[in-house]
Amino acid sequence: MVERRKPEWTFLTNHAHVLVCVMQDPVIRGRDIAEKVGITERAAQAIVSDLVDAGYVIRTRDGRRNHYTVVTTAPLRHPIESAHSVGDLLKMLGLTTR
Repeated sequence: MVERRKPEWTFLTNHAHVLVCVMQDPVIRGRDIAEKVGITERAAQAIVSDLVDAGYVIRTRDGRRNHYTVVTTAPLRHPIESAHSVGDLLKMLGLTTR
């Protein structure tokens, strides 16, 4: 009997996983993103910064916490997907856009 290995890759990138996390919980902490995605807290913070710098997420300071808003109208980056928006991706994943 041949034992099947668990795949070491996923269809979505860590950037997409972080985007999903902030969509699901707009006040999520970096350490909670890291735990859910399976990356370090530093990597989670870097990805959030990437998403903010690229205009996919708006970060607003609320006291000591951050509040995130996903820009659902932003186009996906790769030329193959550029005709679709972040909102389209989130809908495909079963997430309602706000």
